Amino acid sequence: MASKNCLVKYLEAVETLGSTSTICSDKTGTLTQNRMTVEHCYLGGHIYRMSHVKEEVDADTQDIQDCWQAYNRCARLCSRTEFTDDNPDIMKRAAAGDASETAILRFMESVTDRPVMQYRQGWPKVAERPFSSTTKYQFSIHRNPVPDPNLNNNFTLVMKGAPERIIKLCSTIVTAEGQSVPMNDRHLAEFESAYREWGSMGERVLAFCDTEFTQFPTDYKFDLDNEQHFELDNFRFLGLVALIDPPRATVPDAVAKCRTAGIKVIMVTGDHPITAQAIAKMVGIFTDSHRRSTRIQDPKVNRVSRGNSASIVVPGDELAHMSDPELREILHDYREIVFARTSPQQKLRIVENCQFLGQIVAV
Repeated sequence: MASKNCLVKYLEAVETLGSTSTICSDKTGTLTQNRMTVEHCYLGGHIYRMSHVKEEVDADTQDIQDCWQAYNRCARLCSRTEFTDDNPDIMKRAAAGDASETAILRFMESVTDRPVMQYRQGWPKVAERPFSSTTKYQFSIHRNPVPDPNLNNNFTLVMKGAPERIIKLCSTIVTAEGQSVPMNDRHLAEFESAYREWGSMGERVLAFCDTEFTQFPTDYKFDLDNEQHFELDNFRFLGLVALIDPPRATVPDAVAKCRTAGIKVIMVTGDHPITAQAIAKMVGIFTDSHRRSTRIQDPKVNRVSRGNSASIVVPGDELAHMSDPELREILHDYREIVFARTSPQQKLRIVENCQFLGQIVAV
């Protein structure tokens, strides 16, 4: 094994590995290539298939400039990812950070006037809350470089996260003309339509929103760990971004071989149920020969009868209300299973219940 550059710290584990009966696999970077690129944007009530050529994006957004500026401000600021080299090919430029944020950073660097890192210097970050698998959003607070003296808008909060979480925090939406208007049923229907369409194509979708603070003086110090400075509500919805992360070419064959060997492959991911289901179909975890029984109906989740289905998608919010016996019933009854929008704690619970059923689990 050493000749094949494989270091095994605990040799007995290899023996157990040969007895594996269930594999619980993450999606991003394991079943997929972890090479995300921006594919679509939703802003001003319209869906845009995005190029990484500035001139083409300028032409697409020329009639929605105010909306686009608010959107790309949030996309550039609400990120912890930075470039680590100056490769002239932006799409190959190395970055330190999450794959989704790297894709958004490269996109924004390609299609906006100023380099992103330079743009951020003009909006100093004064506080931030990193992404959490529990809240499923992140936000940062920035000092406004040119506050309006009549509004006292010294700080701007920008937020990015799971669309179904972000939309619940918003009371207004930015229109194509750049106006902030109350969100209504039509806006929600358009949002859900775009979200569902992209998810069904296996794209990861994130939402952007923002708000301006007018209640804090210029020298105010935010301490997000110890104080509640403001309520997380009444935000302005800015739009969606959809990212594509292609499946690894070798995965469908590997999944098929596992199935032939009698090994059950379960996908456990933090992505939206619709996206997870689409990727599961692409890599062969869900087969066309079986009728699927999903517990999803975007954006809300409905319980459905299992019938004679062989496949199921279980969202994390449903899993949270299941007892361990109910979870074990699903693990026992279904051959093809996807757990979506799961937290790290839920992933551990899934593995432990597989083991309770006598399965040898590889993660």
